[in-house]
Amino acid sequence: MLLGIIVIAGIWAGLQNALAGGGSFITLPVLMLSGMSPLAANITSTVALFPGQVTSGLTGRKLVTGAGKLSFWALFALSVVGGVVGGLLLLNTPSSVFTALVPWLVLFATVMFAWGSFFKKPGDFKAHLGPVGAGVAQFLIAVYGGYFGGGIGFLMMAALTMAGLPVRNAGATKNALAGVMNASAVALFVTSPQVHWVEAVALGAGAIAGGLCGNWALHRVNERMLRIVIVGIGFCLTVGLFLKPISG
Repeated sequence: MLLGIIVIAGIWAGLQNALAGGGSFITLPVLMLSGMSPLAANITSTVALFPGQVTSGLTGRKLVTGAGKLSFWALFALSVVGGVVGGLLLLNTPSSVFTALVPWLVLFATVMFAWGSFFKKPGDFKAHLGPVGAGVAQFLIAVYGGYFGGGIGFLMMAALTMAGLPVRNAGATKNALAGVMNASAVALFVTSPQVHWVEAVALGAGAIAGGLCGNWALHRVNERMLRIVIVGIGFCLTVGLFLKPISG
């Protein structure tokens, strides 16, 4: 019964990521409710959702590009190193400390998602971000992505468009780099005892199925309503974690 719920959560998360992002808002609470600590749930979710991110990155690879004078391979390298740093920080964070941080991380991710979905205007990113600024921004985003990851899509979209990329190219490049930075973290996580492999496989299988349904649903699902649901889940989860933190 529990594994069935986790598979369903994976399908939802995969579909959600394909349409609007924010799949971790589904997987994190479901895994915590299954009895995992927030630290174990975050690590298990990252490992499980990784194949779907790779698929998304490969699908849009023709639009992937660098940011001005900063080549894609430079962004790639920064994402790898940043992902490793974030993953190492997470593995060396005591579960009790991460438990205390989770409400703030979920709140930050939810605010970023809401801002990117409903409040960002087309002219918000007209300011130019040079190669050094874009590189620093990508590295810091990668560290955050390796550590937690919620909201990285909007952070990267902001940085890449400020560096001069058109929105379509920024979206494809963002998907590719998200897979890269999480690959670094996953490479560290696969040997961690915090990974619950049975749940990870069930969640991952569901996420792959959900991702494959994404193209079919893209023209049939009201994306604005989906984004409203995602933000609602994020804020409810945040409030719940602040009022009644889950023991680590």
